[in-house]
Amino acid sequence: MDHQSLGGVVGNRLPNVPASFFGIVLGLVGLGDCWRAAHLAWGTPDTISTGIMVVAGIVWLILLVLFAAKWAMRRTDAVIEARHPIQSCFLSLVGVSTLLMAYLFAGVSHTLGVVVFAVAAAGELAFGGWFTARLWRGGHEIETATPALYLPTVAANLVAAFTAAYLGYRTLAIFFFGAGILSWLALESQIGMRATFRTPLAGPLRPTLGILIAPPVVACEAYLFITGGTTGPRADVLTYGLIGYGLLVFLVLAMGCRWVLDQPFAASHWAFSFGVTSLAFDLILIHARGSGGFVGWLAVGGFAVANLLVVVLAIGTVVLLVQRRLIPGPPPSSSLDTAKHDSPHDVAAADR
Repeated sequence: MDHQSLGGVVGNRLPNVPASFFGIVLGLVGLGDCWRAAHLAWGTPDTISTGIMVVAGIVWLILLVLFAAKWAMRRTDAVIEARHPIQSCFLSLVGVSTLLMAYLFAGVSHTLGVVVFAVAAAGELAFGGWFTARLWRGGHEIETATPALYLPTVAANLVAAFTAAYLGYRTLAIFFFGAGILSWLALESQIGMRATFRTPLAGPLRPTLGILIAPPVVACEAYLFITGGTTGPRADVLTYGLIGYGLLVFLVLAMGCRWVLDQPFAASHWAFSFGVTSLAFDLILIHARGSGGFVGWLAVGGFAVANLLVVVLAIGTVVLLVQRRLIPGPPPSSSLDTAKHDSPHDVAAADR
C-alpha cells in the first residue's frame, strides 16, 4: 500500500470532529471559573476548580489534535465545513478556546500564557476579518443568520479582552472590548430580525439560540477584569446593566426551552454552556467584590444552575460517545458565496 493510500485509509477512520465541539471547552472553563469565583465568595475548595480546568485542558488538546489531523487527512470535509454558511462560524471556537488556554497556562507560566495568547489572538483576528470580508460581499439568505454569527467577531474579541486584561495588558484589552461589544450591537438586530420575522429555526439549529446569552455576560466578564478582576471595586452601572440583559435573555430562553430543546440531545446543546456559566461567574464575582442583598441569592442560584447544566451536558455527551453517536456526518458543500442558493431546509439538513 503506497503512502497516499495509507493516508486515505487513516483519514477515513479518523473522527470527523466539527469545530463546534470546541464549545465543550468553553463550557468547562466557564464552570471552572465559577468555582474559582465561589472560592473567593464562599470559601469552596479550590481543588474543584483546578480539576475542572485540567479536564478542560485535556479536552482542548484532544480536540486540537483531531481537528489538525482532520485538515491533514480529511481535507475535503474540512474545506466543506469552512465554506458552509453556518458551520464556518464555529471555526472561530478553535481560537476562542485557545485564548482560554492562554488564561489557564498563565497560572503556570505568565510567559507561556502571553505566547499562547499572541498566537490565538492573531489567529482569531485573521479569521474574523476573513469571515466578515466574505460575509460583506452580500447575497446571502437571511435564514443563514443564526446566533453563530456572534462567534467570529463578538465572542472572539470579548474573550481576547478578558484574557488580555487577566495577563495585564489593560489597554489592549480595551481595544478588544470595543471591537467585541460594538460587533455585538451591530449583529444583534440582524439576528433578532431573522429569528422573529422569518422562517423558524429548524430543530437542529435551535440550540444555537443558547449563544444569545453569551455576548452581554462575556462582555461583563471582560469589563470586570479590565476594572480590577477579583480585587476590583464594587459593581458599577455598566456591570449591572450587562448582567441585567444577560438575565433577561436567560429568562426568555427558559420560557421557550421546550421549543428550543424539542429534539434529541446532541453536542450542539453545549451552546448554552458558556453563556450560562459566564452569567453565573459574573454574579458570583460581583458578590465577592461587595454586592450584597438579592445579588447574593442570584449568585447562589446561578452557581447551582451552571453546575447542573454542565453536569447534564457532560453526561449526555459521554453517553453519545459510548454509543458512537457523538460525531455527526459532514455538512453538504456550501460556501458563503453560494448560500443564497440554499433553502432553509437545506441549511437545517446540514446540521443534522
